[in-house]
Amino acid sequence: MSRATGLVRCLSRCTIKPYLGISKQAQLTHQQERKRKNLQQYIQKPQAYNLTPWDISLISAHYNQVGLLFAKPTSSLSISSVDNAGDQHRYSPGTLVDQLKHSLSRTLAHFLPLSGRFVTSKNDDQTSLSISIKCNDDSSQGVDFIHAAAPVTLYDILSPRYIPPIVRSFFASYDDGTMLMVKHDGNRACGWLFIGCSINHAVVDGMSFWHFFNAWAEICRAKENSDEFISRPAILERWFLKEHQKEVDNDEHQDTNSIIHLPFSHPDEFIHRYPPPPLVEKIFHFSAQSMSQLKEQANNDALVWRSLARARGFHAEQVTNCEICINDRKRLSPPLSDDYFGCYINIVTGKTKTWDLLSQNLGKAALILHEAIADHTDETIRSWLHDWKKEPKIFQLGSHYDNCSLIIGGSPKFNPYGCDFGWGKPLAVRSGWTNKFSGTVRMNPGQVGGGSVDLEIYLSPEAMSALESDEEFMDAHHEEIM
Repeated sequence: MSRATGLVRCLSRCTIKPYLGISKQAQLTHQQERKRKNLQQYIQKPQAYNLTPWDISLISAHYNQVGLLFAKPTSSLSISSVDNAGDQHRYSPGTLVDQLKHSLSRTLAHFLPLSGRFVTSKNDDQTSLSISIKCNDDSSQGVDFIHAAAPVTLYDILSPRYIPPIVRSFFASYDDGTMLMVKHDGNRACGWLFIGCSINHAVVDGMSFWHFFNAWAEICRAKENSDEFISRPAILERWFLKEHQKEVDNDEHQDTNSIIHLPFSHPDEFIHRYPPPPLVEKIFHFSAQSMSQLKEQANNDALVWRSLARARGFHAEQVTNCEICINDRKRLSPPLSDDYFGCYINIVTGKTKTWDLLSQNLGKAALILHEAIADHTDETIRSWLHDWKKEPKIFQLGSHYDNCSLIIGGSPKFNPYGCDFGWGKPLAVRSGWTNKFSGTVRMNPGQVGGGSVDLEIYLSPEAMSALESDEEFMDAHHEEIM
């Protein structure tokens, strides 16, 4: 597989810009006229979006890298003209790649921040910086679209015990903007198609990532019938907490010009990347029945916390942390809509000594996590925002986590398997190497649905071997053959 990693061929690379020709009549007749009015105003009067504390706190995080694996469509359309024309980088009308480009351009019109660029500005005091997403310069707008081929089969991707290293090459490296990579096996007889996205974490969280992905699939699936409409229009305005604000402002009174002054003179002072550690990655499938039984006892997070503490050999007196990414939209009062596009996540932490975690039953671990989540209220969020404005803090993933930390991201409530581009539901969700360390866990709904869950777990080789021998964990785990 390592040899195959170096054989990935880039067939073409281009910039896809948002199609801004959405008709005025379509905007006026949309079922959610109020939200569509926001898009109309944006198209007529482009602007720069100032980042919120949520956005800025993750500005140093690596890009979100997640994608979907599909079986090659059975339609008569080829993936691209490259299938028939060797290395010619010309695409004939009606290929799947052309459909993806066409629909992506129209989708970006609904999610314009994705095609913008970060702008860092020195403030008048010359001692602080402000960051915004600039979307009003057409020459710099657009996302990088890469079409590539890899000499591996579906069996090579899905059958190994651990996620094969070549999957990491399914994602483009990044520099500034949003990247999208389409890969396939270059074999007309049988094969696969992978659509991977790399998007800055300060622009989207998991909720917004899949909001965009599902909208793109919806427009692609509908072809000519859905250039103007999507079922969930995005709310692009960033939400800011005003002093003494008691409720969420509506769109007409929202303070979209809030500017946060960061106490830095250069981005190098707060943007730090870290190299990926040597990890093995495995997806554990939990059936709907397993999840139901876990909920009766405690919950899945508690099981993972205990199991990984054992597998990683924590000392009995060592304090271990279980950190859970949580969506702040619904915890504000009144809540924000899930259609608010951006990054609105926070982290809640449960902590205890290892001996306390392992010597008692699963319910004790679940109680610790339940209390941590329950304490994350509207009041807590507003207090965090208030304190953050006084003393901004940039989350540094590489230095933040020690060997006794565990972080659980993703959510079984996301809808990756609803992303039908017109050739059926995905076979699998896969992610890149970014934002990973030993003890990272990503949750996704299971491909079979019905309440099943997939856990994508990253550990050192020794810890992974120990986890696979953990009786409590493996009793709950249900292996599904794809």
